Amino acid sequence: MSKRAEQRGWYFYDWANSTFSTTVVTLLLGPYLTELAHAGADAGGFIHPFGVSVDYRSYWSYLIALSVMTQVAVLPVLGAIADYSRRKKFLLGLFAYLGAAATIAMYRLEDGMWAAGGVLFLISNLVFGASVVVYNSFLPEIAAPQERDAVSSKGWGIGYLGGGLLLALNLVLLRKAPDWGISQPLAIRINLASAGLWWALFTIIPLLTLRNRIPAARPPAGRHIVVAGFRQILSTLKGLPHYPQTLVFLLAYLVYNDAIQAVITLASQFGSEELKMPMSQLAMAILMIQFVAFAGSILFNYIARAVGAKRAVMIALVVWAGIIYAMYALVHGGTGFFILGAVAAVVLGGSQALSRSLFSQMIPKGQEAEFFSIYEVSDKGTSWLAPLLFGLSLQWTRSFRAASLSLLFFFVVGFGILARVNVRQGAREAGNELP
Repeated sequence: MSKRAEQRGWYFYDWANSTFSTTVVTLLLGPYLTELAHAGADAGGFIHPFGVSVDYRSYWSYLIALSVMTQVAVLPVLGAIADYSRRKKFLLGLFAYLGAAATIAMYRLEDGMWAAGGVLFLISNLVFGASVVVYNSFLPEIAAPQERDAVSSKGWGIGYLGGGLLLALNLVLLRKAPDWGISQPLAIRINLASAGLWWALFTIIPLLTLRNRIPAARPPAGRHIVVAGFRQILSTLKGLPHYPQTLVFLLAYLVYNDAIQAVITLASQFGSEELKMPMSQLAMAILMIQFVAFAGSILFNYIARAVGAKRAVMIALVVWAGIIYAMYALVHGGTGFFILGAVAAVVLGGSQALSRSLFSQMIPKGQEAEFFSIYEVSDKGTSWLAPLLFGLSLQWTRSFRAASLSLLFFFVVGFGILARVNVRQGAREAGNELP
């Protein structure tokens, strides 16, 4: 099968999994779990997981932080194992279908089940991240260096279209639910399950089109692949200083993309709790963002051609900083939320797609999944420091607006670190040559 055909199949995993990011993480699960936690809270508005007092409104942001802490521990080892494996497609399918199953199980979440909802999210988000590690590791195998900005951007763009299409169907159900005799909570649970079904169905396409390759690295003789994976990731972490530009870029990405992911995952909660927007209006805003983000991904590919991928990402970060200020000072209703969402959508896909292609240029051959497992600590729907700081700020100040300012720090610091990266030197250090 040609690389062009593999690229087309590869795009479809973005189409498949983006419904989890969009319908579950970005739109529905945060507000829904917040409602379940509110119903189970004491008179002071606190729930008590494991005996710890938590403001019910902070529960979702703490869950996100906890989820990524588990990814920090698990994904790098899985990435190293994937680099040794001759069956990367099998690993992609395994993680994808485990995540889809946990997402479908969210249909069972009813009153009083905020803890069960948290467990299902932790499982689904962990294996989602694992599947994307393997998925991203195919990029250097199916695209030459000069193609990667375009291939990565198309993947992100097609993902937004897939997420947007299912979200449009979800929106129809949310709006028509009263006419069809369906309660709002039941409509939300059906939509959550639909994301898992979509994920499972369209994962079939990349599994049919991508092909396994002989790994560049093999586990040492006499060692099981899992043991070798643990040893390899420890070796890689120790060896990261040998790739200083890659390390600096990775640090920059983990900082600024942590804040991008926090905005994505906390936006619907901001709209529902702070702006009192109904779920149907929030869904319309998120739907609009999906289709504008598709256009933004393509636009930023052209910007990258004109000024370079790194400068294009830096432009996007300046816009993101302005978005945070607007959340604090300018947005007071649904109209402002829609306008701000449109601006965010333009830079959303571009900043992430170009970051992925930049990173792919600066990692050594044979260690793609391993390096992308570290990268995935702050990728689609997963961040921890920014949501943790946001959650703490919200609990201390009891104000969404004040808490949102905490995210500005990450964009400013991330911009400063990214400015120090020399991409061409980083590619040479990793044994790659840019055209």
